[in-house]
Amino acid sequence: MGIETAQTPCTTTSIFTYGTLKRGFSNHTLIQDLMRTGDAVFKGTYTTVDSFPLVCGPYKVPFLLNFPGSGLRVTGELYGVSAYGLARMDELEGTTRGHYQRLPIQVVATAAMAAEAEDDKENEEGVKITCAEAYFAEKSYDKELWRRNGKKGFGVYSEKEAKGYVKRKDRPQNLSFLDHIRNFISSSSD
Repeated sequence: MGIETAQTPCTTTSIFTYGTLKRGFSNHTLIQDLMRTGDAVFKGTYTTVDSFPLVCGPYKVPFLLNFPGSGLRVTGELYGVSAYGLARMDELEGTTRGHYQRLPIQVVATAAMAAEAEDDKENEEGVKITCAEAYFAEKSYDKELWRRNGKKGFGVYSEKEAKGYVKRKDRPQNLSFLDHIRNFISSSSD
């Protein structure tokens, strides 16, 4: 008599998504594929414990910058992802090509934060902090990207910020993504 097991991954990594991997955005199809195979599970809407700059780069691609204490608390979605799913996400985010780096981040369930605010409490005691990872802009260009955005970011990558987003397949193919980033950084802001 065999024991049946669910296809739920034995070990997962919590990944905080803040941009095009979120529901309703173009790269969410990757998450949907991973969910269908049991390699990702939606955990909810979460907000960063610390403030971070969230900015747009070339083609309205979102970048989270690893400058804790700058910018705003960022709201996004948390997923539990298998090792296979993590490898697929790392490939999409270009971690081996110098596009993004996956780093630790602390987040809290957005609903828990709202409940605390309604109770008018001055601290977040009782709100469970979750340790996760997020894809941050690579250090080779993060400071210049922050400067290029006027040291202003936003708390949520929404349809407003995504207006004008260009999918990877629709971008000029004669340059690498790092070349596009360098060109964006060196151009004047409009």
